[in-house]
Amino acid sequence: MEKNKKRTLKHKKRVGFAKKICLQVFFIALCIVTLIPIFYALSVSFNANNSLISSNFSFFPEEFTFDNYVRLFTENDMLLWFGNSLLLAVSTVVLALSVSIPAAYAFSRMRFKGRKTLLKILIILNAFPTTLSLFAIWALMRNMGLVNSKIGLILIYTGTMAIFGLWNLKGYFDTVPYEIEEAAMIDGASNRKIITSIVMPLAKPAIMVTAVMVLIYVWNEYIYSVTFMTGSDNYTLAAGLYGLQANETSGSWPLFAAASLITSLPILIIFLLVQKHMVSGLSAGGVKK
Repeated sequence: MEKNKKRTLKHKKRVGFAKKICLQVFFIALCIVTLIPIFYALSVSFNANNSLISSNFSFFPEEFTFDNYVRLFTENDMLLWFGNSLLLAVSTVVLALSVSIPAAYAFSRMRFKGRKTLLKILIILNAFPTTLSLFAIWALMRNMGLVNSKIGLILIYTGTMAIFGLWNLKGYFDTVPYEIEEAAMIDGASNRKIITSIVMPLAKPAIMVTAVMVLIYVWNEYIYSVTFMTGSDNYTLAAGLYGLQANETSGSWPLFAAASLITSLPILIIFLLVQKHMVSGLSAGGVKK
């Protein structure tokens, strides 16, 4: 009996190990497949020929050159577009977090009349299609004199992402035991001290995840930036990328590929720096109480 149990246990271990190996191989293969377009875009960006797909398809450029990257900064306003996107992204992150953090804490800890109704209204507004709200937002921005203004665009982005931040952070605050705050109150800590020294440090993963998600949204946003901003001087990176290929006769695929990779690089670096907080922040932010 003991020998049979040992054999069964060994067999289960071998099966489990084999399953883990197969799972790892599957995910590695999946990653390779998903990276193929990026590798090909990298190859096109170093290609001197203005072609995307030719009869002699190859992942390696036929004529290797760095000129496409040089042209982005010498013949185009890449640095200006980058600065516009950075200004919009940083401003939106700061304002959205400044609104969503205290609002999320209030909705998580306080019980007041109309609380659930207000939360439902906010999520319905956030789910409203962007294209259907463009006319109303345009009319509102025009009456306020904020059309073709970065301030107007920042307000639009903040209003959009503050709701997301509220819901994500509220879910995280719901997971923080209230007993911790009660213990701090007994020790004589003020409400401000509790929030700044206890709640905020505990919510750091969720705050970082929310900030990154807001940053990614603003960095890649296209519809509002094109609708409310005119002129190449006001282009964001998303609008500038479209401008590079807007003219079919003069558009350059290698130049577009180089610009798209440069645009993606800052977000990739930020994501790698905060990836250890992503899992805990996203999973806890999805908890509903």
